[in-house]
Amino acid sequence: MEMDDHKRRRNMILYVLIAFVVYLVMSQVLFPSMKTGVKVEDVSYSTFVEKLEAKDVSNLEYTQDASSVALYQLEGEKDIAYRTTVPAGDSGIWTLIRESGADTTVDIPDQNSGYMTYILLTVVLPIAIFFLAGWWLNRRMKKAMGEDNPSMNFGSGGFGGMGGGLGKSGARIVASKDVGVTFKDVAGQEEAKESLKEVVDFLENPKRYEEIGAKLPRGALLVGPPGTGKTLLAKAVAGEAGVPFFSISGSEFVEMFVGRGAAKVRDLFKQAKEKAPCIVFIDEIDTIGKKRDGGGFSGNDEREQTLNQLLTEMDGFDNQKGIVVLAATNRPDSLDPALLRPGRFDRRVPVELPDLTGRKAILELHSKDVKAEPPIDLSAIARATPGASGADLANIINEGALRAVRMGRKRATQEDFEESVEVVIAGQQRKSTVLSDHEKQVVSYHEIGHAIVAASQMDSAPVTKITIVPRTSGALGYTMQVEADEKFLTTKQEVLDKLAVYCGGRAAEELIFGEMTTGAANDIEQATKLARNMITRFGMSDEFGMMALGTVQNAYLNQDTSLTCAPGTAERVDEAVLKLITEAHERAMQILKENKFKLHELAHYLYKKETITGDEFMNLLTRENSLMPKQ
Repeated sequence: MEMDDHKRRRNMILYVLIAFVVYLVMSQVLFPSMKTGVKVEDVSYSTFVEKLEAKDVSNLEYTQDASSVALYQLEGEKDIAYRTTVPAGDSGIWTLIRESGADTTVDIPDQNSGYMTYILLTVVLPIAIFFLAGWWLNRRMKKAMGEDNPSMNFGSGGFGGMGGGLGKSGARIVASKDVGVTFKDVAGQEEAKESLKEVVDFLENPKRYEEIGAKLPRGALLVGPPGTGKTLLAKAVAGEAGVPFFSISGSEFVEMFVGRGAAKVRDLFKQAKEKAPCIVFIDEIDTIGKKRDGGGFSGNDEREQTLNQLLTEMDGFDNQKGIVVLAATNRPDSLDPALLRPGRFDRRVPVELPDLTGRKAILELHSKDVKAEPPIDLSAIARATPGASGADLANIINEGALRAVRMGRKRATQEDFEESVEVVIAGQQRKSTVLSDHEKQVVSYHEIGHAIVAASQMDSAPVTKITIVPRTSGALGYTMQVEADEKFLTTKQEVLDKLAVYCGGRAAEELIFGEMTTGAANDIEQATKLARNMITRFGMSDEFGMMALGTVQNAYLNQDTSLTCAPGTAERVDEAVLKLITEAHERAMQILKENKFKLHELAHYLYKKETITGDEFMNLLTRENSLMPKQ
């Protein structure tokens, strides 16, 4: 429908222009004048009589009525005409006109009907044409919007159809047979599915709940990070229950006209009542459900009106008919408390990032549609993708299939899927970036520095891959570590070990080249963030202990931490963070000094091969070498 808006607007302008041209043509055809394009000058009646007596008049148009008008031209004058009013009852003027010999045209209107015809054709007819054009456009718009009523709807559609149905909700309605998604299509979210199964049961067997006297749930709020399958779960509920599915985004309620958003909410619930039992799904509800401020006029009254209408509708509908409102958001902390209370959204269903078992289930679900060359170890891919959402995992499988096509194969392999993990994490290989020989050496030592520090610490995750191939994310190389088993708790020692690994790259550069490069920028950022969290959130410092010094905002998005302490305390936090990072850097430097020979050997090997596996790295690191000096 949006694609036709421009076309309809263009057509309307065209119709208005056509009506204007028709009006001009009709005025010229119905009221022709020999003086078109000629200057007209008003003169006195006595001057007209003098010219007739002198026989100087060549052309004369005479309108005989209650107030007769004469329009005449003189001999030899083609560019100017003269107009005068002839007094009523002056019959002698006809004698002068006949004797002058002028070419005379006489118009005698019947009982002033000429004036009425003039008004009718010049005023009434154009207005009628405009009204007809507006009615016809309104009818065309309503047909395009799927409405059968061709009459003009000035209340919701605007004057002459100009509004185009502003009060309509615009929700996409999917019939129960067309939903096509059930709980079988949702993997890795067993707890969320369990919470929503009762909603499905209510829609299928409402009488069971009525008999026991239980109040049926009005709505469920799906909360979680982007890409975890909130919309998919809502569709699956509708598919399982076999009911129609209304889908609308919160941003679609926001209009430029005040009150239109509230009208759309009313229309949405009106349609839902007609189709009950059904599911209404509002995606990104935080667009209209933000907390209302107490400062009077906030400058955004339209959004508050929409929210108030939503609150009223959710409280007002009779839930015996079977309307369930599902909503999704990744910013639950910004929602209005009135929206979250029982009786509106009774359930809060967390849709979190999947764990190891969930990731494997999601990968298996998406890999069913991809032709693969066995053996395929999806467990290894699941282990390599901690923190990945369902959408990320689907993308990994798809990228693997695309890589197989690029390579000219008809089936995807394990290598394709493992490479696609790197593509999603670090971006495609950037073949256009050619490093100089010295830069390539620096990157090699940097990455091996990370890897040796990681391998030298007992609690660090094993190194699985090291590469110095530049990536489109901006990384000139990276060291991949994958935990053998998924961890949900991290000890203080493990965090300190991770800090040392972050510092390993810069330490190797300083140890070998005696200089610093910009290549450690991301390591520094990650290390500082981790050290700050240790002190402000995890309580892992002797000075502050278990005192929370920061709060996390947008937990499901960027997890920004804002300090909630005095300025003086913030300075001490900075000092503590610096101390942690300095100690970690010294530890990394000490480990690399002890393994300097292996650092040279592995860096040269990586320089030649550009990419090495974790097994190759460990074999070289642990291999006895007679040339290696004693520590």
